[in-house]
Amino acid sequence: MDFAQALQDSTIAQWIGQSGSLFGYPLFLFLHTLGLATIAGLSAGITFRILGIAPTLRLAPMVRLYPVMWIAFAMTVVSGLALLMADATTKLAQPVFYVKLLFVGLGVVTMQLMRNRVFADPQVDERPFTSTARTLAVMSLLFWMGATIAGRLIAYLV
Repeated sequence: MDFAQALQDSTIAQWIGQSGSLFGYPLFLFLHTLGLATIAGLSAGITFRILGIAPTLRLAPMVRLYPVMWIAFAMTVVSGLALLMADATTKLAQPVFYVKLLFVGLGVVTMQLMRNRVFADPQVDERPFTSTARTLAVMSLLFWMGATIAGRLIAYLV
């Protein structure tokens, strides 16, 4: 844990965690929450469409949401690293932190698999979704819910 302590003792980590400024911990927490909500929310919209909700809504144009999801993911990573630095010794010792990272990783991989496999079909709106598309959709929902739940538990489990 020497690395974690050194990270937490860095000047920027000290400022983020202890400055009391709205541009410190509160801002990074807001950006992290906004980023994760954006990724999970947009992904859920695509997922629900694949699972049959709003069948008259065309799926193909939703491919334009992917750049927004990637920007939100980048924002989540940067803000998450800042939050981690502020309390590295605690977070890096929590198994639930690694569970969250696993779910986020699986969610991102599933998001990209849906992009590559579902949206690659030029007739995506013209025929029923494949079992692979529906399976990816269900997995996506489960992974993002898991990431959200694990993320919330980080604050309560030591």
